[in-house]
Amino acid sequence: MIEYFVPGASTYAGDIDFLFDMITVIVGFWFVMVLAVMTYFMVRFRRREGVRAAYISGDPHSQKKWTHYPHYSVIALDVVIIIFTVMVWVDVKQTLPQAEDKIRVVGQQWSWFFIHSGPDGKLDTEDDISTVNDLHVKKDTVYHFELESRDVLHNFSVPAFRLRQDTIPGRTITGWFEPNRTGIYDIQCAEICGYGHGIMGATIVVHKDQQSYDAAMESIRNRTYESDYQKRLQKMTVSTVSNRESFRDKLLSSF
Repeated sequence: MIEYFVPGASTYAGDIDFLFDMITVIVGFWFVMVLAVMTYFMVRFRRREGVRAAYISGDPHSQKKWTHYPHYSVIALDVVIIIFTVMVWVDVKQTLPQAEDKIRVVGQQWSWFFIHSGPDGKLDTEDDISTVNDLHVKKDTVYHFELESRDVLHNFSVPAFRLRQDTIPGRTITGWFEPNRTGIYDIQCAEICGYGHGIMGATIVVHKDQQSYDAAMESIRNRTYESDYQKRLQKMTVSTVSNRESFRDKLLSSF
């Protein structure tokens, strides 16, 4: 269901989508059932001339069962949801697969600062490559990320990866992802962090192979790389100015 609106681009996106779909189906089923029963009762037992309402105590088993059976069914389905949720939580949050590369993500008002490991695959060495609002990764590569914040609470959110994680000042939080689809995807701050929260976005570029990734890193070193995030900002600015001028023209023509 979510895949239809935001295609998944990580190995665990499908597991999280399954949880959402399962919960939606279960809750949706009971929602429809309750509405159907309530509608039936309102029509079937509506007020009628010459008919007095019967008093039902609910004590006999034949009456109690209509409360108990749905109750037991809901509890059983809750247990099913909890079991699958714990399984996904352990796989995504509690298990760190062997890293093939590492990155550091630093949130600050109101931008994202990324540090890519160089050819040695280690952070905090001379070959590290830093970017602002542009993260580059390789397809089918397991990444460990270190999340940090320089000022206030932020949230590192990559909807296509089904990834969300708070960045907390004074703490380094480790997580992982493995992209499995090439493309350019949005990064958002999903925690209100001040006046500029709405513009605290970035992009993550998933390269198809090592050669494409190395070419992008080389252009960043040479300062010839054209930022995908900056391109989007320029398009947004042009669109905003165009809409503003169109609104102004319509407003002036109305007088």
